[in-house]
Amino acid sequence: MASDATTLNVPGPDGDREVRISSPSRVLWPEPGITKLDLAEYLVAVGDAFVRANGDRPISLQRFPGGVDGEQFFSKNPPKGAPEYVRSVVVTYPSARSHPQLVIDEPAVAVWAAQMNTVVFHPWASRAEDSDHPDQLRIDLDPQPGTDFRDTVPIAHELRKVLDEVGLTAWIKTSGNRGLHVFAPIRPEHEFLDVRHAVIAAARELERRMPDRVTTAWWKEERGQRVFVDFNQANRDRTMAGAYSPRALPHAAVSTPITWEELDDVDPTTFTIRTVPDRLASTGDPWESLGEQPGSIAPLLEWWERDLENGEGELPFPPDFPKMPGEPPRVQPSRAKKG
Repeated sequence: MASDATTLNVPGPDGDREVRISSPSRVLWPEPGITKLDLAEYLVAVGDAFVRANGDRPISLQRFPGGVDGEQFFSKNPPKGAPEYVRSVVVTYPSARSHPQLVIDEPAVAVWAAQMNTVVFHPWASRAEDSDHPDQLRIDLDPQPGTDFRDTVPIAHELRKVLDEVGLTAWIKTSGNRGLHVFAPIRPEHEFLDVRHAVIAAARELERRMPDRVTTAWWKEERGQRVFVDFNQANRDRTMAGAYSPRALPHAAVSTPITWEELDDVDPTTFTIRTVPDRLASTGDPWESLGEQPGSIAPLLEWWERDLENGEGELPFPPDFPKMPGEPPRVQPSRAKKG
């Protein structure tokens, strides 16, 4: 027996697109009872802001065929049979392998991805036409055990000051989980390694100012009850949930752009698939003009060079990356051989 299906009319550049949603009543978030159709309708409702934040970028899809409590996998290139309006771009991964990767150019592509049970959207920090040179500096504030979202708030404010001192404008969103994401638009003049070094330089400065609250320690055993600045999210093919992307959490949280004025009082658990469309309609998109005044990471790279001269070198890369120049051993300190 054929499964049930419905069709959504999604506004496009030349009129509505018809996007077929099969099994629309499939429950993706059991706790609030949110279905695949609910997800698709959410993406239509936030479509313009979603595409403005995540469009024209290589993007990875985190898919949950059986819902967020079930198995998941990542998909990067469009499958066979994708609609003609779905675009891809060839990108190069840390392994030096190249492959086509999906690009979202309009809301219908996001809705089509929801048809494939995509829950989380992970956009690159670079544009499709120049995927080797990021146009966003992204910093992930990740609370460690013993800390929570409230601990990230004063750190984010201080990080904003750090970035302002080097001529960068900071924008902020909830991660959709326990942390915060701080973005700064930059001119696409440098490769990923330089941007990673710029993030490390900013993170180290933040750590110096707030040593009891902030850590750049890659190894969990060294972090303590502090907020980790995850510098490795700045690497090539390392991404975080995009703005307005749902998260695979029980209450259907959404990674939501906010204003700096909201930060002190915000409760990230209130931003969900059910609430964010009304918020967006009533308050507008806090990130609408994010990319209008990109800055330079040159001052941060000067800090990086200064720190190198002072003995603060490269930090570990993710385990699936090739060994990088100047990188310390990828050995957990407690397991390192005593010389």
